[in-house]
Order: sequence, then structure tokens, then C-alpha cells
Amino acid sequence: MPAKAKTFLIWLVVIFLIYAIVKSPDRSAEIVRALVDVIVNAFKSIGQFFGNLLA
Repeated sequence: MPAKAKTFLIWLVVIFLIYAIVKSPDRSAEIVRALVDVIVNAFKSIGQFFGNLLA
């Protein structure tokens, strides 16, 4: 992909995210909370997996 096209797409995504946050901040906050929960649960699962390997 050409560098200018990649830069344009990145800016397009950033502008869309800013628009989505401004248009619906409550929904954006729910999405962020859900993503954080997924990440935290993934790390807990990985920790539990390695803990069970060592047990």
C-alpha cells in the first residue's frame, strides 16, 4: 500500500473515532470499558494457564 494511502486511512480512522466519541460519549465509554474487561480477562486467563502449568 502506498505511504500516502496508508496515511490517509489512518487519518480517516482517527477522524471517525473523534466523531464517534463526540456524537455518543456514553456509548464510547461503554465500548472502552468492554475492551478493558476483555484485556484484563485475557491476562488473568494467561496467568491462570501458566499457574496451572507450574502446579
